Amino acid sequence: MKKSSPAPSRKLAVLACMDARLDPARLLGLEEGDAHVIRNAGGVVTDDVIRSLALSQHLLGTVEIVVIQHTDCGLLMVTDEEFGDRLERETGQRPEWMAQAFSDLDQNVRDTISALRGNPFVPNTESVRGFVYEVESGRLREVG
Repeated sequence: MKKSSPAPSRKLAVLACMDARLDPARLLGLEEGDAHVIRNAGGVVTDDVIRSLALSQHLLGTVEIVVIQHTDCGLLMVTDEEFGDRLERETGQRPEWMAQAFSDLDQNVRDTISALRGNPFVPNTESVRGFVYEVESGRLREVG
């Protein structure tokens, strides 16, 4: 039976990378209706992530956030400058946005948590946890 409310039953929002190898529901043991899952390249904080989390918390009652990034991420293999150059070469235009590439996965998880905790539009940040999904082993480990 489908859940009728848009409010997640576990009061949980998940920010995760869009990588096809990463399945947040499976990793966290979630069922339909348990959580809001927000995905983008890298599982990074963007204006749209803040917009989604603000709606999730202010209107739909979420109080916990889980961040999941992963090993072998494409954003570990490029710089913002390199990707901007590539797009400019291929399209004739440089994007107004950055890829938000990073070189240290664990530090990026910590930076993502810090960005969420420091945003005034995301008030429920007492319970923000960050994880790295290890693609090679299938292990999910918490970043301290």
